[in-house]
Amino acid sequence: MFSHVFLGANDVEASVKFYDAALGALGVKNLGPFGNGWVLYGKDKPAFIIAKPGNGEAASSNGATIGFAAATTAEVDAFYAAGLANGGTDEGAAGARGHLPGAYAAYLRDPAGNKVCTYTFTDA
Repeated sequence: MFSHVFLGANDVEASVKFYDAALGALGVKNLGPFGNGWVLYGKDKPAFIIAKPGNGEAASSNGATIGFAAATTAEVDAFYAAGLANGGTDEGAAGARGHLPGAYAAYLRDPAGNKVCTYTFTDA
């Protein structure tokens, strides 16, 4: 349904440190810089991009959340821990979620204030 997701970053270097760690825990790689300061992420092709907003204004995504798929609860835990250790802030610790059967998730804010999460589903 989507070709990619682009998130604005006020401090690209801080955001790269955060996403290298948090997405690395999910097997997503930094595919390197592109063009005018964009940094591309993906497993085998670019699917997630961070950069300063093109209009020069501050990044803002109030009300939006980007969710990344995790294969296991251990990946959710690793995403959360790596994100916190690399400039992210807590928006919901890794753990079971009661709104969907078997849902296990973690929520963070990246250094620019964007809300991101990761989910997996267990048999529980």
